[in-house]
Amino acid sequence: MRLDHRILVSCLLLAGISPAFAQQTAVPDPVVVSQQVPLDEIRRYVTVFNAVRAAYVEPVADAQLMQSAIRGLLLELDPHSSYLDAEQAQLFEEQSRGAYEGIGVEVQTLKDKVLRVIAPIDGSPAALAGIQPGDLIIAVEGKPMAAITDPEPLRGPAGSSVTLSVRREGQSKPLEIVVQRQTIRLSSVRSRMLEPGYGYIRISTFQADTATDFAQHARALAAQAESQPLHGLVLDLRSNPGGLLTAAVQVADELLEQGTIVSTRGRLSSSDSQFEATPGQLLENTAVMVLVDAGSASASEVLAAALADNQRAKVIGSRTFGKGSVQSVLPLDNGDSIKLTTARYYTPSGRSIQAVGIAPDIVLKPEGEPIAAGEYREAGLAGHLLGEEELAQVQSGDFLPGDEPVQQALAALKSSVPGTDGE
Repeated sequence: MRLDHRILVSCLLLAGISPAFAQQTAVPDPVVVSQQVPLDEIRRYVTVFNAVRAAYVEPVADAQLMQSAIRGLLLELDPHSSYLDAEQAQLFEEQSRGAYEGIGVEVQTLKDKVLRVIAPIDGSPAALAGIQPGDLIIAVEGKPMAAITDPEPLRGPAGSSVTLSVRREGQSKPLEIVVQRQTIRLSSVRSRMLEPGYGYIRISTFQADTATDFAQHARALAAQAESQPLHGLVLDLRSNPGGLLTAAVQVADELLEQGTIVSTRGRLSSSDSQFEATPGQLLENTAVMVLVDAGSASASEVLAAALADNQRAKVIGSRTFGKGSVQSVLPLDNGDSIKLTTARYYTPSGRSIQAVGIAPDIVLKPEGEPIAAGEYREAGLAGHLLGEEELAQVQSGDFLPGDEPVQQALAALKSSVPGTDGE
């Protein structure tokens, strides 16, 4: 059987011997490189490819077939490995950076691609231009939304202007609103004083600038408590899905004087790493209580485990999600990328929390009927990466929304601080 050259090249790319990848990843271990290309399987794939191309009821572009094959290959691995087209790859990168260029508005897509404004971001160009919740964006630059092919028509270079046709309730005619795009920064950290001597920091996700923002908020809380020491801090990681592992490591380093933060191990030597705390820490004499729930996953679990295993904090809440794997993003030559699980991470005590999660020191239960979490945990995902200590009987954690868990964490925190209400 004669192999189609284009298909053979594509299969070799998937086998990991693409020179395009060489500059993006470390050189694989010799044992991996020496493995032979599975020619019989490739021939079988080519047979199916040609059958689909020749006999499927409607024509299908070769590029679409190849992309679908790659997607299927990755989907069969685990729930966190995936194919990202150019648009998805860009959005993934922007989420990691915590910034994008646009007008700063949250929208919902309706029929005919009309955009309903959910809310403009505070202080954003959209807010300053007068965009209001409930507005309907029916055209951009005079072109109806249904006729626009750009998937992100509101985005564009900072400094550029865009004219929006907006239908607003109570107005007989559409409004023409000109908005100047800017770099929109999405903050992942916020804070407040719960009461004198006790602060609160919420981290919603881990982005490139999360550690810097965390340090600023921590110092601000310490300054607000200048009349007395900052006795305690509630660090809220509820429903934090993770993000950049390096950002979680940096936040842990801010709170630790020494000790291991996390280690990762995979099949390639480049996937093996160990992160250690560096001397110098914030809030050295401040007790920390980490608040987690069923939605705390990945990088947020890394942070919680690092602080707990180093006896820097207690963990309160419910069992976490249990995503103990690391994904690497590998760019492709066409602008697309693949997100591939390349390692497991291990807590300072050597535990893998993959498919198990972190059991809190203090368990909280939601008030009233719990939000249905069902199998909302890593072990409940089809095809999940098996955990080294996976337990079939591990129960899903609860979601703990609202302010009551914060008050419970505060009470537990105060009881642990000598000389305060708890002692």
